[in-house]
Amino acid sequence: MFVLETTQTDGIAQLSYLIGDTSTGKAAVIDPRTDVDIYLQTARKHGLSITHIFETHIHADFMSGSRSLADRAGSAEIYLSGEDADYKFDGVKVHCGDQFDFGSFTLTARHTPGHTSEHLAFELAEAKHPEMPHAVFTGDSLFVSSAGRPDILGNDQAETLAKQLYETLYNYFLKLEEYVVVYPGHGAGSACGADIGDRLVSTIGYERRTNKSLHFPAFEEFRSFVVDDAPPVPVHYPHLKAVNAAGAELLHRLPTVPALPPSEFRAAGREPGVTIVDTRSMLAFGGGHVPGAINIGDRPELSPWIAQMVDPEQRLLLVVGDDTDVDQITRMIIRVGLTKFAGYLGGGMKAWETSGLPLQVLPQVSVHELHDDLQNGSHFQILDVRSPEEWNAGHVPHAQHQFVADMRQRITGLNKDKPIATYCASGYRANIAASLMQSRGFKHVHNVPGSWSAWTAAGFPVEK
Repeated sequence: MFVLETTQTDGIAQLSYLIGDTSTGKAAVIDPRTDVDIYLQTARKHGLSITHIFETHIHADFMSGSRSLADRAGSAEIYLSGEDADYKFDGVKVHCGDQFDFGSFTLTARHTPGHTSEHLAFELAEAKHPEMPHAVFTGDSLFVSSAGRPDILGNDQAETLAKQLYETLYNYFLKLEEYVVVYPGHGAGSACGADIGDRLVSTIGYERRTNKSLHFPAFEEFRSFVVDDAPPVPVHYPHLKAVNAAGAELLHRLPTVPALPPSEFRAAGREPGVTIVDTRSMLAFGGGHVPGAINIGDRPELSPWIAQMVDPEQRLLLVVGDDTDVDQITRMIIRVGLTKFAGYLGGGMKAWETSGLPLQVLPQVSVHELHDDLQNGSHFQILDVRSPEEWNAGHVPHAQHQFVADMRQRITGLNKDKPIATYCASGYRANIAASLMQSRGFKHVHNVPGSWSAWTAAGFPVEK
């Protein structure tokens, strides 16, 4: 029996695949994430042995689990692109046209550069008709309603990769049969492509008709669309590229995150090279938190945002809503390559409060209060921390703009002693920004819950 199971990892919007044949007992995993238990459990459920682990390319947005899965699976080999690849660890080199037999089906590698130069896709076909693929695992080359961005390696390589991507899309993918099913490496929410669609699968025929990336007869127009109009590259991508090229560390289990009593937690927070991250909700954080903490709430998007805001060399001290949340939060953090933990606050903020230790608050200001303040001459510095695209589409009158992802490096143009109100789309990113500013000495920072969504829902004026 043929088996195909998709693992969707929320937050980083990553899609990985286990494909197997129960008659031979062999299975392959394509692009495994860091915490690999899910693949082992899936294989056992179907009575399969993971024998092949395929990497479509050197990933930039999550830490690869290939080495950990190979170590845990025992008999599995890692298969890496041999097409202009810069891997620093051992694996079987794969070239365009290489074919792998699993019994009832075959996988055939195709070189699909553009997102990266070494990128591979894998065609899935019945063993008796390997020349007639009925599906293709596209990695980060072709997405639902989008395509892989060619600029993650920097502007100096973007031009060459854009040309390669154009060739890949128009001279490979568009020449496949319309019925071929597309299994991409990411879903909606990933920064590896612009405006990726919500559906997890598609077909070549559907993408031919609806995907904007496939509607440019001339390269120059395509280049402008995928390079000039692309959102900013997340700052943690170069680090993760280097980690995955070198070979991500083996993780036999989750890193140990010890529970620390409040006094020890406070002492650890004063050590150099430590960042305190409070994962509670914005309102809980606003009501009282450990001084100097930044707030990145326990939601799926914690993964990409902690990677954006925290240096990977920092040791993390965590504050969680409940001690039982620690393991799940740790999983979300290690997926983006942060593996150094100093501990977590045992007993949470209740233990901190009853120990008589100092509290810091982050005031919240409603959109109605902010609107009234604007009407009366505005004593707030209003800071929009959304992406440039969101800002350009409309913003609160008299607001200033700084994208929150850039604020880890610099915060400019604001008076530390004057009240500041931060907003984003919903308040999540705004609270990250506000807590970061507060940790850096801004004295009167406020967050706007509901933020832009609440502002527009209330019918307040919009400036462009």
